[in-house]
Amino acid sequence: MMWRVIGPALLFSGAAIGTSHLVQATRAGALYGLGLLIVIVLICTLKYPAFRFGVDYGHATRRSLLAGYSELGRWAPLLFASISLVVFPIIYAALASATAGIVVAVFGLTVPVPALGLIILVLSTALLLSGGYDWLDVVNRVLVAFLVVSTLIVTVLVLPQVEWGTLGEVGWASDPGAILFIVALAGFMPNPLDVSVTLSMWTAEAERGEGGGKVSLRDARLTFLSGYLLTGFLALCFCIIGAGVMHARQIAPETSAPGFAQQIISLYSETLGQGAATLAAIAALSVMATTVLAALDIGGRNAASTWQEITRQDSEAVFQRAYRITIPAMIVATAAVLYLFTSTFTALLDLATSAAFVAAPVIAALNHLVVTRCAMPDDSRPSPAMRALSIAAIIVMTTLAVAYFLL
Repeated sequence: MMWRVIGPALLFSGAAIGTSHLVQATRAGALYGLGLLIVIVLICTLKYPAFRFGVDYGHATRRSLLAGYSELGRWAPLLFASISLVVFPIIYAALASATAGIVVAVFGLTVPVPALGLIILVLSTALLLSGGYDWLDVVNRVLVAFLVVSTLIVTVLVLPQVEWGTLGEVGWASDPGAILFIVALAGFMPNPLDVSVTLSMWTAEAERGEGGGKVSLRDARLTFLSGYLLTGFLALCFCIIGAGVMHARQIAPETSAPGFAQQIISLYSETLGQGAATLAAIAALSVMATTVLAALDIGGRNAASTWQEITRQDSEAVFQRAYRITIPAMIVATAAVLYLFTSTFTALLDLATSAAFVAAPVIAALNHLVVTRCAMPDDSRPSPAMRALSIAAIIVMTTLAVAYFLL
């Protein structure tokens, strides 16, 4: 009974443990040692309520958060749609570039990154459209399980290389460049907040799969919390890996996708041996495979559900038609972004993550309004403490978004 409800938590983890961990968390360790570990913990803590509200609403109503947005007024799903249309092609381009870079580094291919990125997106789309949620769920469980084991092994191997004195360094707080990097780090850490909408859909679909909802809200919350803590812990692991392998040797991260991937694998090989390098390569591929699959599903579900709410058409046929049209259309838009940012992977990634973070306080506010004002059982609403954390998070994220534009 519980295995089906574990699916959404694992899907969330698979979507989360990608560029935010492999690239951004590793870069955080490479650039600042362990100085940003506390920042990663704070980011994950502040974003938790908005994600948890997706579980609450999906479990209680068997509907997506977008249905709740519609209760607030048609302006709410339209606002969400406008944010998604701008952000998703940039996110897909960043994910495709990162995955292509790892493939090039591991297999020594000479295919251009934009072309290989598009091939990866097309193959992932074919898998999704042929198998849907069940295929995604099965593939994700296998890859996430392997990822957790391999990452923990590599982290243990790198511990002797870490400069633990950097844990208390806070010089980054007065550096505008560091603040901009933290905004970029926060955008995808552990996931963009629009994933909360898809999380509500995954939860609702899992509940419908149980034929009436045999899993309690408490169990659904605890299951999601377990997956959330796992993603946060692995982010800390990647930061430690970056600190031990790169920061300790004062090596700056490469800016191209293949260069960064090859750099990580080479440094693992030189510092820890070929066995660790092989583990790092396999973990990197599994990270990005799960992330690309989940991200495509997230974009398709969000767009299809938004279309349903805007047009007030609730049929499954409308959802499936919009889902199958949206993903290929977004890949076409992604192609343009890929070819514009071919040689500046880290700039593309920072653009994508920063855009996601600027949108975060808007989505967090919408989610807060849904679970406090829209129709749902009273015992499914958040506690006063969770509401207070949600409001605090909205204030902090809004402040950082304003600071981003000022800087």
